[in-house]
Amino acid sequence: MKFLSEYRDPQRVESLVRRIHEVTTRPWTLMEVCGGQTHSIVRYGLDRMLPAQIELVHGPGCPVCVTPLEMLDAAHRIAARPEVIFATFGDMLRVPGSETDLYGVKARGGDVRIVYSPTDAVELARKHPDRQVVFFAVGFETTAPANAMAVKVAHDAGLGNFSLLVSHVLVPPAIEAVCSAPHNRVQGFLAAGHVCTVMGYVEEYPGLATRFGVPIVVTGFEPVDVLHGVLLCVQQLESGRCEVENQYSRMVRPAGNPVAIATLREVFDVVDRAWRGIGVIPGSGFALCAEFAAYDALRRFEVAHRPVAEPAECIAGLVLQGVKKPGECPAFGTRCTPEKPLGAPMVSSEGACAAYHAYRREPAEAGS
Repeated sequence: MKFLSEYRDPQRVESLVRRIHEVTTRPWTLMEVCGGQTHSIVRYGLDRMLPAQIELVHGPGCPVCVTPLEMLDAAHRIAARPEVIFATFGDMLRVPGSETDLYGVKARGGDVRIVYSPTDAVELARKHPDRQVVFFAVGFETTAPANAMAVKVAHDAGLGNFSLLVSHVLVPPAIEAVCSAPHNRVQGFLAAGHVCTVMGYVEEYPGLATRFGVPIVVTGFEPVDVLHGVLLCVQQLESGRCEVENQYSRMVRPAGNPVAIATLREVFDVVDRAWRGIGVIPGSGFALCAEFAAYDALRRFEVAHRPVAEPAECIAGLVLQGVKKPGECPAFGTRCTPEKPLGAPMVSSEGACAAYHAYRREPAEAGS
């Protein structure tokens, strides 16, 4: 299959690994931002192929993982209302809130439905004019344009029974937060290719690279992509450069997708946003702008903000910041499993803990 088999080609992988070993002379710590990249790294054992001097740590690029407990609890309260059809992608169903998850809400009678796009939720609103349809809009810049378009479609169709529960987050402020943290040890980043497909990489990333002295390489998700991204990043570090490079050029253009960006700017405002296990990051999220505020589910249902604490035993926040790895959690694989997760990274399809558990890395090895 084009753009798949050739990016899993063992000979290309071997050639890249050999080249990385040749150019590496010092220890370097790199962060892959996206959870999809993390799963590829762990699934294929790419980190095991690298020189001992190179450590890959896992970043906060799992949208399910960083959705805060307060937002999950709000979703559960809205979904439990008898007049509501709560539409969501399937990966949100088992993410634990402070008391339950969406499966639990559904088991108690809530009308929770899996959809495959936000336009499916708009169609539900058309078909059920007597019900309130709420779509759980979670994700990074990748999924935000489709959710913005869904609001525009509902607005143009006069669907007053459709709304979004918005929990969108943005990648560049998260990179800034990682670099600014006192415990940060990341020296280079593999940026999320799909985010840059939408947003491009010429507006915000060069300033971050220069300000913090870190290479940022826009990278894809297959083994050849990831290893090529590592090579480009290490070459910059070894030569003392801190620039933005585009490994994922078959998909990403410097300016991104102008139509998608224009839609985002029309529908959303940039706001401060809380990240689960990390805290509030300034300017790191989207919220519906004044023109479309009537489609904000939090306002429509007057859901109050209720601060809640993470389980004391869960170290998901430290995993998401690249400070620790899943196996360093004493609950990993025992008191925290995909069937009974303490935190979202164990249940999300992009979560680092889920990757380590799925590909059977033992706790000692997972924490190394």
